[in-house]
Amino acid sequence: MALPPPVAVLWDGPPDWTLHLAMAAWAAAGHRAEVVPPGDDPAAARLALLSGRPGWLVAEADVIARAPVLPEGGWFLARARPVDHAIGTAVLAIPRDSALLSALAAAFRPGDDLGRLLDRLVPLHAAAAPVLPSSAVAPVAHADRARLFRPPRATEGLIGPQALTLRLWPATRRDLAVRHGGLPPAGSFLAALAARHGIDPVAAPVALPPATPRPAAAALPEAALLAHLGDRIGVLVDLGGNAPALAAAAQARFDCDIVAVDIDREGRFPAEPSAWIGPYRAALAAAGVPDRRLRIARSAAALKPADAILNVGLFGNGAKIGHLAPVLDACLHADTVLLTEIRKGSGAWPWLKDRGTLEVLGEAEGVTRALFRPHPPAPAADPAWAAIARSLAGPEGFYTEGAGHSFLFIPRGPTLVVTFDNLDIAMTKREERRPWGFQFIERQGWSMLGVMAGGWTWYREPWVWAEFDRLRDTGFFARFDRVVFYGASMGGYAACAFVPAAPGADVVAISPQSTLDKTLVPWETRYRTAWGRDFSGPYGDAAAVSAAARRVTILYDPYEPLDAAHVARFGGANVVKLRTPLLGHRLGSSLHQMGILNPIILAALDGSLTPAAFYAALRARRSFPRYQRELFERAADRHPALARRLGDWVLARGENRAIREAMRRL
Repeated sequence: MALPPPVAVLWDGPPDWTLHLAMAAWAAAGHRAEVVPPGDDPAAARLALLSGRPGWLVAEADVIARAPVLPEGGWFLARARPVDHAIGTAVLAIPRDSALLSALAAAFRPGDDLGRLLDRLVPLHAAAAPVLPSSAVAPVAHADRARLFRPPRATEGLIGPQALTLRLWPATRRDLAVRHGGLPPAGSFLAALAARHGIDPVAAPVALPPATPRPAAAALPEAALLAHLGDRIGVLVDLGGNAPALAAAAQARFDCDIVAVDIDREGRFPAEPSAWIGPYRAALAAAGVPDRRLRIARSAAALKPADAILNVGLFGNGAKIGHLAPVLDACLHADTVLLTEIRKGSGAWPWLKDRGTLEVLGEAEGVTRALFRPHPPAPAADPAWAAIARSLAGPEGFYTEGAGHSFLFIPRGPTLVVTFDNLDIAMTKREERRPWGFQFIERQGWSMLGVMAGGWTWYREPWVWAEFDRLRDTGFFARFDRVVFYGASMGGYAACAFVPAAPGADVVAISPQSTLDKTLVPWETRYRTAWGRDFSGPYGDAAAVSAAARRVTILYDPYEPLDAAHVARFGGANVVKLRTPLLGHRLGSSLHQMGILNPIILAALDGSLTPAAFYAALRARRSFPRYQRELFERAADRHPALARRLGDWVLARGENRAIREAMRRL
């Protein structure tokens, strides 16, 4: 039997317990491991080690060996993610005399992404080389890394017998430093792993890395830029079609839809399609982006809320920044990020700074590349909404407003549904300009109390709290036979938080947050616009105060780590948790596309929804393409034979391009 080869472990800086753990794990697996500084260019260091130390493995310092890693014929290649062709660089071995290593050395330039070069050159120069699935080196995927902080039983289930190593991920080290004092939480998988290898974390806690000079904007690779956009992007907007490579990379990473906006430097929409559209579409197709995932927006009406916006070489860098305002008004939501370029002297910096926060990513040749996050809109009354609301209320209802929020009551029957909505969405994104569910609730003959927020405020305004107190104290809720609070995401938080105003009411919440108080949920990285708001008081921590409800029904995706962490805080006996695996945070959209949202919500609101009925309706996901793909990816990573059976089943019943292409690579 071949002896395990030596390992070069890339590490720069003072050692901490995670490095000690990695070195101990390699030794336990029979390897001799040596720490090697990666220098300024880790990719160049890898190439130098592969050439200069034949027969060695090169590994990231966050890789923990679980078994001997034995390269086959001098090769060790593994995929970076479950279902794509990308080759990862976490653990790597390439024979020194191979055509691939020669090709890499010839093609490599300082600052290149070695993984991208491997993607391009492996099929040309090492097609016969064995390539392991990502589950062999990273069985706990980046999206599941929160499981490392949970008890061992919750994590071991993700790690199959084929796993040779385990990646901790750099983000996990940051979490350890920022949220856990540099130590693994007591009773966690990480704590047990350290104990298994005789490592005492207290002796060398993880510390925050020292600040490093910002790289030049032009030198930042696409992967580095994408890392700043967050973990989940559903819709990405490319203004002027100036960033096809970045858009394609984002689509591959996030499986997002792309909206390329045909807009000129004056902020106008050309009468005829611009000449760049054809080449742009071709470039995305060549990068593997399905045409159905690309939409060209050629009018202001075609602009919709997006999770990320690319403003490359346009407003603020060649065009006046003021022309960006209508785009931001149409495309921003609570957690949108804008990747933008700012040319020195353009006036873009103060213009954007007045509207949000800017994080500099790099600078080069007078251009700053930055990430912009908007401030929540200033509370303001909307005269148009006030007129609509008073008309809807009629003589028997009421409309009140204050501090950028409003309450609209429409009396009908003995059941009252309290909904929470965003006024901006109601007035600009819906043709009928009505609160969420208005017609749906009207058809049931139910009364409605619509609570509207003038922006992404999470309803954290004293005026809102006082209004709920007033309604409670005047007996408003007591006059109804049944009261139901409903909301999704921010509205889901509010539905749970304000139910103490009507004790005994029911709550239906989709993907709710429990609070955004950073002392209670330090792991929550989204919704920066509301981090500074006050989440204390009797309507503050939704997980605690929702005990006042008769029943709290929560729909959520357990595979969305942050959503699942919030839902885990709801531990009352009155809580019913309905899992919608692999449908994401905006699962309402997925349920709607499957045609089951309305009957599920109707049953939830009228009190007839049972877990058995819900899961029976959820069987519709079996034919839902997004669910099929998510399920296939997870199966391919852990049980390739099962993935093949699933792929055959899906393709026998219809087309799913992502699965068909992945099946060819299994």
